[in-house]
Amino acid sequence: MIRANIEINQNKLEEFVRVLLPENYGVISENSENNVEINVNFEKGKNVENFSKDCGKLENNKNAELITVNTALIDKNSGKILKKVIFSHKKINDEYFDQAEVMAKASLMELFDKKDKYKWGILIGVRPTKIVGRFLKMGLNYDEIDEILEKIYFVSDEKRKLLLDIVKRQEPYLDKETIGIYIGIAFCPTKCSYCSFPAYLLRGKYAERYDEYIGSIYHEIREIGQLTQELDLKINTIYIGGGTPSILTAKEIDKLLKTVKENYNLDYLKEFTFEAGRIDTMDEGKLSVIKSYGVNKISINPQSFNEKTLKIVNRYHNREQFDNVYKIAKNLGLEINMDLILGLPRENTDDILYTMDEISKYDMENLTIHNLAIKNASRLNKENYIHKDVLDYKKIYEKIGNVTKNKGLFPYYMYRQKNSFQWGENLGYSLNGCESIYNIEMIEENKTIIGIGAGAITKLIWFDEEKKRDNIKRLVNPKDPLVWMNELEDRLEQKKFEIKRVFKKDFL
Repeated sequence: MIRANIEINQNKLEEFVRVLLPENYGVISENSENNVEINVNFEKGKNVENFSKDCGKLENNKNAELITVNTALIDKNSGKILKKVIFSHKKINDEYFDQAEVMAKASLMELFDKKDKYKWGILIGVRPTKIVGRFLKMGLNYDEIDEILEKIYFVSDEKRKLLLDIVKRQEPYLDKETIGIYIGIAFCPTKCSYCSFPAYLLRGKYAERYDEYIGSIYHEIREIGQLTQELDLKINTIYIGGGTPSILTAKEIDKLLKTVKENYNLDYLKEFTFEAGRIDTMDEGKLSVIKSYGVNKISINPQSFNEKTLKIVNRYHNREQFDNVYKIAKNLGLEINMDLILGLPRENTDDILYTMDEISKYDMENLTIHNLAIKNASRLNKENYIHKDVLDYKKIYEKIGNVTKNKGLFPYYMYRQKNSFQWGENLGYSLNGCESIYNIEMIEENKTIIGIGAGAITKLIWFDEEKKRDNIKRLVNPKDPLVWMNELEDRLEQKKFEIKRVFKKDFL
């Protein structure tokens, strides 16, 4: 059992131990043979000389407040101290209100000799860039943040550099004066076996009400568009995703984009993205319609260049189809993103290296590389899929580094998944100036993004003057298109009410 003389969020502590110290998970239980005792002391005016016995030196500062964590593993029966560690760091500032709690959890890594086990140290969240943003808002500079990441969070040199470089690249695109719009199309031609997104097949009861579904999409687009104009909201990014938006016919895409154009003020729009990830749903006619309405970015996603893999995961396109769509998009002047997934079923290291060799033959503006994570809602999870091939990630990431460097692509956004095979990160790369504003703003949760369509999530973000930090309110549309249609009017009115409250600052 873990006991501390400061308040520690028990749910977060349990998750921390479960993820980073799985072999020591038993210490959480009251039935554990050993107890862990954490004692945190705050000493003002301490002459700070070192962080811990082996963490190097900090400048002498007689005015600093020192936080010292004494953590001990104690035999429950005899009361004997089996091991003890001391972990110290100067107090950063009052805004870093949870520093002692973070240090208390970090001390467990020292106690169980895991301090240097993970390249990401004790960071387990999906958005590591947000912690850097938090420190920047405190007025700390990058050198100070780098030191905190190293000494308190135990993040490796490699990951600290990656993290800070990405945050610096994102800074020019973070814009609280504007909002984003997401339009989700909930249907796909087939359901990929790894997919957990809202993606339904056009058959049975869904096919029967498809016309009503399309009409409901147009309706919600119109209603939200008129509200944004009423509130004079400035929109700088629109993203049409899914599902598979390109499953719509060229005529339906034309009407959808025309509805956007007629109901939204696009004067501030910097980026208009259409996700055309399923190559088997794309053709020249659809691409021409997309381009004609000012869409400037599309995503065409090979995921892998091994056709046997695509069949296994229930995606159906061949290289000829892919090359044809790529060529048409390039000729139309569209910026292209390509997605790849590492760790797909039955792929080994050589398969992935082959895909990277093939991807190097294309001149895309963006490249997004995901590590496969088995999500609860995916078919792979339901079939109890276990990845049996041991991948050589060192060799794979060396290859990725070489390919992206040769093509002038730099990492610009990142997120992590708890269930990825390689306990690592998903990275977006881009040419200079071609970064995806939507991807950055969505991951950083920096500004409001209004979601339209089944499964779409609206995140209303505003600054709380009293708490001196952002507040986030999530409004989630039902995933099932039929439920979404049935509840649309009531949910749409509630959404409009909440949006008005935020932008009129009416929180009474």
